[in-house]
Amino acid sequence: MAKQSYTRRDAARAVEAFMQRLVQRNPGEPEFHQAVRDVAASVAPHILANEELRSARILERMTEPERIVIFRVPWETDDGEVRTNRGWRVQFNGALGAYKGGLRFHPTVNQSVLKFLGFEQTLKNALTGLPMGGAKGGADFDPKGRSDREVMRFCQSFMIELRRHIGEDTDVPAGDIGVGDREIGYLFGMLRRIENRFTGAITGKGEAYSGSPLRAEATGYGCVLFAEMMLTESGDGLRGKRIAISGSGNVALFAAEKATELGATVVTMSDSDGFVHDPDGFDRDKIERVKDLKQRRRGRIEEHAKKHRKATFTRGESPWSAAVECDVALPCATQNELSGAHAKRMIKAGVRAVVEGANMPCEHDAIEAFRAGRVLVGPAKAANAGGVAVSGLERAQNASHTLWDRDTVERRLEEIMRHIHDQCVRDGRGREKHVDYVRGANLAGFKLVAAAMLAQGIV
Repeated sequence: MAKQSYTRRDAARAVEAFMQRLVQRNPGEPEFHQAVRDVAASVAPHILANEELRSARILERMTEPERIVIFRVPWETDDGEVRTNRGWRVQFNGALGAYKGGLRFHPTVNQSVLKFLGFEQTLKNALTGLPMGGAKGGADFDPKGRSDREVMRFCQSFMIELRRHIGEDTDVPAGDIGVGDREIGYLFGMLRRIENRFTGAITGKGEAYSGSPLRAEATGYGCVLFAEMMLTESGDGLRGKRIAISGSGNVALFAAEKATELGATVVTMSDSDGFVHDPDGFDRDKIERVKDLKQRRRGRIEEHAKKHRKATFTRGESPWSAAVECDVALPCATQNELSGAHAKRMIKAGVRAVVEGANMPCEHDAIEAFRAGRVLVGPAKAANAGGVAVSGLERAQNASHTLWDRDTVERRLEEIMRHIHDQCVRDGRGREKHVDYVRGANLAGFKLVAAAMLAQGIV
């Protein structure tokens, strides 16, 4: 029997029909719709050519979370006022292993955001090659401006409910935006007290209590390693390149550190007030001072410009809205920070590669503009997988009651990022040898999850 062929128009029609049904079923969830559309566009030709995937309705099943838990989180302020927030855990897909994904505490957290993150996490975890399913969770609580005692009380109340749904072989949360070392410590302490045992049911722990070396650095380091691999694949490298970075949190800071180590010059960093452009570059000493400013003193990035004569601060703008000249862009701040209009200006300014350090920082129109302009795009599900990779390694250490040294973890991280990169190249290389990393990451992750789901039947 001859193999049936499908045109691009057939694939586009299939995507639109699928998305129409998904939007009707999940109204008012734009972030989730955006994440699914990106994947559906990449995998539609593969599904159309595979009767088994179509008859098993794999994409429909893969885009429906296995479980969503919603709960209230009551807590008390230092002034004795009672407050209530909403908590979630979205256990999206466990076909490849126990659910794995971070917790986010931020006022913008809602079900749409967590479903998009959980769906992305499912494919991201698959790409690592580690036995992890995908999940995400969090609360619409803002730890910013709260005292340590208030954050502790919130975390303890949150864990009282969350602990019903997690476990080292069930679901293993970690940190995300708003959930750093302090919050993980409070969450783990409450879990240990409730369970009366020292479990590996949370990762991102401090090294003082069975955490893994390199966890704080992992996402930023992994992102830059992936960027280096992308450029090397195209016959170049990071050395001598100008790197624009958005954000000044863990991902941005450690991405800047690794990029500098590899011989690049980091020229921008930002926060919610605006961005700093330092044409001399953020060398190691400057990066350490920004770490002190942002992590210990909780200051604003504008202070850097005041201390360095050539550095300038632009309020209310980002490196992308200003189209700062750079060779490589690393959006490491938040979702949808880089628009299609930004992308077009960046292409004119000469950007050669965009590598996502945050989760879905580029809007759909931006991704399409970069791809049309033959700019290399490293999608978040591949490029920022370093964090969950080291979380998976922490879980392995906890399960075997061992601790690895930093060199061992860093070597394993680089191996995992290489594995992810090679899968993207395999499924993303076109006829002209240009690698579409967006298509490659989506298709490679989808194939892995789909194979596991098919093997396990209709569950």
